[in-house]
Amino acid sequence: MEGRLGKVSALAAVNLGAMEAALLEAVDAIRPALQSDGGDMRVIEVDEEEGRVDIELVGACVGCPMSTMTLKAGIERILKDRVPGLNEVRAKGIDFDVVDDAYAYGE
Repeated sequence: MEGRLGKVSALAAVNLGAMEAALLEAVDAIRPALQSDGGDMRVIEVDEEEGRVDIELVGACVGCPMSTMTLKAGIERILKDRVPGLNEVRAKGIDFDVVDDAYAYGE
């Protein structure tokens, strides 16, 4: 398995939560389609308690006018279908922005 954590062996996957292990497997199934168009995705955070995953679209996906549709109609649908307990998929720059800590203190 390869994903947010790089190559993950089956034994190492046992140490992951059930949701995270299923998520990483599902992400590996999605990534080739994104990569074929010059894009990719990475997992930023998994909240198993809330059933939420935060991802970041990278490469050609950044700034692509179809990225919202790719996220909602493709990535989110597939992940929810393949990952038990997943209720929400959010993407950095589409559903939320990450504020740099240096700027957050000044506000």
